[in-house]
Amino acid sequence: MERVEDLLRHQVETRPEYPAFSDSTGLAWTYADLDRASLDLMARLEGAGVQTGDRVLILSENCCPKVAALFACYRMGAVAVPVNARQTRSEIERIQRHATPAAVLLTTSVSPDAQSHAEWFQAREISGRFGQMHLAETGVSDPDAPEEVAVLLYTTGTTGDPKGVMLTHGNLRFGGRTSAELRGMTPKDVIYGVLPTTHVFGLASVITAAVHVGAPVRLEARFTAAKLYEALRSGVTLLSAVPQMHALLMQYTKEQGFDRLQSDTLRYVSSGAAPLDPDWKARAEAFYGVAVQNGYGMTETTAGICATSYSIGVPDVSVGPPLPGVEVRLDEDVPGGGDGLGEVLARGANVMLGYYRNPDETAKVLEPEGWMRTGDMGRFDDQGLLHIEGRSKELIIHGGFNVFPPEVEAALNAHPQVVQAAVIGRRMKGDEEVLAFVQVADGDVPDAEELRAFVAGQLAGYKRPSHIVMAADLPAAPTGKILKHKLLEHFAERLDG
Repeated sequence: MERVEDLLRHQVETRPEYPAFSDSTGLAWTYADLDRASLDLMARLEGAGVQTGDRVLILSENCCPKVAALFACYRMGAVAVPVNARQTRSEIERIQRHATPAAVLLTTSVSPDAQSHAEWFQAREISGRFGQMHLAETGVSDPDAPEEVAVLLYTTGTTGDPKGVMLTHGNLRFGGRTSAELRGMTPKDVIYGVLPTTHVFGLASVITAAVHVGAPVRLEARFTAAKLYEALRSGVTLLSAVPQMHALLMQYTKEQGFDRLQSDTLRYVSSGAAPLDPDWKARAEAFYGVAVQNGYGMTETTAGICATSYSIGVPDVSVGPPLPGVEVRLDEDVPGGGDGLGEVLARGANVMLGYYRNPDETAKVLEPEGWMRTGDMGRFDDQGLLHIEGRSKELIIHGGFNVFPPEVEAALNAHPQVVQAAVIGRRMKGDEEVLAFVQVADGDVPDAEELRAFVAGQLAGYKRPSHIVMAADLPAAPTGKILKHKLLEHFAERLDG
C-alpha cells in the first residue's frame, strides 16, 4: 500500500535541502528538516504509548509543527484527527468521546486557543526538532482503526453524534496528485497556506499536493486580509481560498486605494466551498488579473469531484467536468429532481472509506457499487460540465415552487456593496419562507428595501426573500464557510423583532 509519508521520503531523497514549509513564528523548514521533525515527534508519541491504529487528536492552527504531527502519525500507522483549536470545549469533547484518542497534541506556539485547551487537558510542553507543542496522554489505547486510514476529519454538524470521515492514504495521495496536476504545480511555485489544514481543502489540496511536487508552502495560522495582501505581493504564485477570503481581500485592497491586486508572481487562483456567480467571478478576475477557477467536492470525497481549468474571462460558472479518475452521475428520483436535475453521485479513488464507528450513516451515503451520495443537486450542460443547484436538504419549497438558495445568493451578491449572502428556508404554517442574510461592505450600505428592489428584476416573485437581514459579519467556520445552521439562532432577535 502506497502511503502519504512515501511522498515525503521521495522529496528527502531527491531535494532534501529544498524549502518545504515556513510559518508565522519564523520557522522555515527544508524537506530534510520536516523529515527529522516528524521522526522526533513520532518518538515522543511512541513514548506516550501511542500504537499503530490508535488515534491522535491534533488541536491546531496552521504551523510547521502541525505538519510534523501529521507525518509523525502517518509514519507510525496512527490515525491523525486534526481539529481546529478554535472549536469550543464542548465541540472538542464530543469528538474526543467518539474518537477515543490515545494522545492529544496541541500547536500552542501559534494558537491562544490551543494554549487554553492545553490547560484543560493538563498537557505538558514538549520541544525538539519539531519546534514547541504540548502533549497530553489519555491512557487509552484502542487500536481499532483500519490500517489504510490516514486521517479522521469530523464534519460540521448541527445535532446528533459527530461523523468522523475516514480518509485513507490512497484518498490523500489521489487528492494531492490530482490537485497538483490540475494547478500545474512545480517546485518553483510558492503556495499560500491559509486554508485550515484541519479541513480537507487545506489538507489534501495544499499540504499533500505541495509535498507531492516538492513545492514550498507559507503557512498562516489565521486569515487576515492584510497578511494575504502582503503575501500575494511578495512571491506567492498559488492561492486557494473560499469566497469570504476573496471578498475581504478585495475590500481591503480597495481601502488601500487600489482597484486591483498588483502581483508579478500570482498565476493561479481557485475558489471553493461555495458556488460562484457570473458577476462576482468577473469582478474577481479583474481584481487578480488571472482566471478564477471553480471546483466542487466535499470532505467525504477528499475535496475533489469536479474542477475547471478556464482561461481568464470565460463567463461559465459551472464546477467543470469530473476530475480524471472520478465518475459522476445524477439520480433524478429524489425530491426536487427530474428534467435533467438530480442528486450528484460520485465514484472513484477520492471516495472515503466510510464514517468511523458509524456503519448506519455510512450505509446511507455509500452504495454497494461504490457510489457516494453527495446530497447536492446538479445538472450537466451540453458540454458535460456540472452545475450545482444547491443542497437537496437546503431546497426551499415556497408556494409550491422549488427555490435553490445559490440562485438567490447570486442575485444578492451582484450588488456592489454586498460582500456575501446566505439564503435559507424557514418553515411557517403550510409553507416555507425565503430568508436572506447579507454581509455588507463598509461605507454606503444599502438597506433591505434597496436590495429587494435590486433582485426584483433577477428573480421570480416566489424566489425573492421575505426577510433580508443586513450584518457586518455572518457566522462562519474557520475555513470561511458560512454556517447556515447557525443563522436562525444568531439573528433570532432581528427576525422576531
